[in-house]
Amino acid sequence: MSVVAEAEKLAFSLTESQRAKLAEKLLVSLRPVLDSEDDGVAEALRRRQELVEHPEIAISLDDLDSMVKERYG
Repeated sequence: MSVVAEAEKLAFSLTESQRAKLAEKLLVSLRPVLDSEDDGVAEALRRRQELVEHPEIAISLDDLDSMVKERYG
């Protein structure tokens, strides 16, 4: 069994409160995805402009929902 699978198995054996505390510690240990002074506003504006200029790259909410269900069942 892989280390990740073993850790997951152990984590799911914890109580809900213990899992919440573990999740908090794990999340705090990760660096922010958008690590910038403006909290990612510039990236959000860039992506918005990209969608305005190229609407064909967008997907509908229904398509997104289908993709998530397909991936995670």
